[in-house]
Amino acid sequence: MGRVEKAGLRVDETLAAFVNEHALPGSGIEPRRFWEGLSALLHEFGPRNRALLERREELQSAIDAWHVSRRGAAPDPAAYRDFLAEIGYLLPEGEDFQIETPATDPEFALLAGPQLVVPITNARYAINAANARWGSLYDALYGTDALGDLPQGAGYDAARGARVIGWGRDFLDSAAPLAEGSWTAVQRLSVSDGALVPALREPAKFAGYRGTGTDPTDIFLKNNGLLIRIVIDPSKPVGAQDKAGIADIVIESALSVIMDCEDSVACVDGEDKALAYANWLGLMDGSLAEKVEKAGKTFTRHLKPDVSFTAPDGSDATAKGRALMLVRNVGHLMTTPAVLDRNGAEVYEGLLDAMITTLCAKRDLDREGPKNSVTQSIYVVKPKMHGPQEVAFACEIFDFVEDVLGLPRHTVKLGIMDEERRTSANLRECIRAARHRVAFINTGFLDRTGDEIHTSMEAGAMLAKGEMKTQPWISAYEDRNVDIGLACGLSGKAQIGKGMWAVPDRMAEMLEQKIAHPLSGANTAWVPSPTAATLHATHYHKVDVFARQAQIAALRRPARLDELLTIPLAGGRNYSDAEIARELENNCQGILGYVVRWIDQGVGCSKVPDINDVGLMEDRATLRISAQSLANWLHHGIVTDRQVMDAFRKMAAVVDRQNAGDPAYVPMAPGFDGVAFQAACDLVFLGRMQPSGYTEPVLHARRLQAKAERTSRAA
Repeated sequence: MGRVEKAGLRVDETLAAFVNEHALPGSGIEPRRFWEGLSALLHEFGPRNRALLERREELQSAIDAWHVSRRGAAPDPAAYRDFLAEIGYLLPEGEDFQIETPATDPEFALLAGPQLVVPITNARYAINAANARWGSLYDALYGTDALGDLPQGAGYDAARGARVIGWGRDFLDSAAPLAEGSWTAVQRLSVSDGALVPALREPAKFAGYRGTGTDPTDIFLKNNGLLIRIVIDPSKPVGAQDKAGIADIVIESALSVIMDCEDSVACVDGEDKALAYANWLGLMDGSLAEKVEKAGKTFTRHLKPDVSFTAPDGSDATAKGRALMLVRNVGHLMTTPAVLDRNGAEVYEGLLDAMITTLCAKRDLDREGPKNSVTQSIYVVKPKMHGPQEVAFACEIFDFVEDVLGLPRHTVKLGIMDEERRTSANLRECIRAARHRVAFINTGFLDRTGDEIHTSMEAGAMLAKGEMKTQPWISAYEDRNVDIGLACGLSGKAQIGKGMWAVPDRMAEMLEQKIAHPLSGANTAWVPSPTAATLHATHYHKVDVFARQAQIAALRRPARLDELLTIPLAGGRNYSDAEIARELENNCQGILGYVVRWIDQGVGCSKVPDINDVGLMEDRATLRISAQSLANWLHHGIVTDRQVMDAFRKMAAVVDRQNAGDPAYVPMAPGFDGVAFQAACDLVFLGRMQPSGYTEPVLHARRLQAKAERTSRAA
């Protein structure tokens, strides 16, 4: 790759060109100021970043040694807790406090609803996610298994359409009941004297309309702060079938979306980083567009405009047409060859992300027209931080970035991913460290379980992956996140979030199960698609999350720290040969199915068929838990090297079959000598040695190798 010199830095030429030609023009920041500021950030904060990573390793070594010294001894929770406090892993809690984050957007402070996470490197996905603020409930019901079965055959099925209409009427009866009777009996909708006809039980739930009062084309309702748009169009097949001419029910769906520069992307060099930053800039200035081919037609997809309608009093009303966008930076661990420092060393990628994603987001603050943030805020999610010191370090980074870019203090609001064990155990102090910036905390079962396994690797063999969700530490982890967030004053100011529904084709199950997230007091939860966002949004019409948060806060539930620190050991659990083989093959298949796309095609997140051909959303978090689970069993003799390799080879053939229809796919069998297969093996056989059990070092090194080999062959 070519490089250019910038203020003592050697910058990938593609990245430098993006910054100079696209990110800086119109930003109000002079190029010299930017590059000198970036150089200062990288050189001044780099050594501190390194010291924090060294502290991680010191603590891990101490924990490993403690477990080794106690092998064979009965668990002693009190002694374990005292040990963690003695080494500084577990920190004392200070006095009670409330966060002091400046005004956040309504999607954080006033509303509760689904959140999408999408790879920022895929422009089509990013635009679709931003536009998923509104979604067709009828389409979501008709096209998925949400009704209990899938649509059959081509063309419109009137019988299925009738079931969709019935489901929609039941939804309206629940979300906005009529003063008399049911929505199923409604034959006409109109507006008279600022009120809906027929009348609502709660007239204030009527939010407005389009068209005329006597002949409206759209009716807008509001429940729990969320808008519902009833589309009236008898000319459409569904509208013609409906006695009131209702053609659709469109609801606010994905209130927010995380544009991801981390777990769902495969960014390993300057070219990759430039693409990620360019798409983020396009979202922030509204220019991002993507040509799409569908049903033989080509069209260009843009960000949608705001939604306009007439309020009940006759005034003009507007609602946001796009989800509130956050950007997830990488954590503190990785370095990137996109920029080299004055000594020729790679710089920390998280520092680079902080400066450039904030520079790009500044465009939203300065522009006219529909804005991402109505409070002049920039939302950055910071993942994989271990404890309060690392959170405080992130806050200092953004202090520095704001100063370089001329932004008011605390313009950047911080999302704290509660996905590492040391953060979970010290969550209150992590929030305190970011009390002027925090706008988001959430739980992530997969990464959190990966760190649970790695942290306690020497304690013994762990339970199989599927059994983890029933363990005491998991329920303690999920409850503590909500309880501590509420105690620190996040309700009405910040998001408390829950994790991903990972099976995008099983919407009936999601409708049944994911209501647990708003009931838990979380005002957002992750979903895998815009369709899933629409269906999950119906849960927030059933649950008043802010009322639920008040109920939970009043309970003053116990802290459950000892349960959180309970290690999920297999103990006396004796797995049969068949159970071991099934666990081995399931994990190996999942690892291979994800890694082969990551390494060979640079796909960081995708729907990967599992061993039973059920599509699962996979990213580096799912990879981490699978790799660490096998590394743990290998270390403690549950499985042998030979068993693992045999399982990898057997499952490689399965993954090859599952990808046979992809013309870009390179089979792993029968040679088993490709870079992707080698990477999968590294993740398990070298898994115990990976920092915190992370997969990034192996993936990045092997992806760079694959790209170099491809370039060499092309030459």
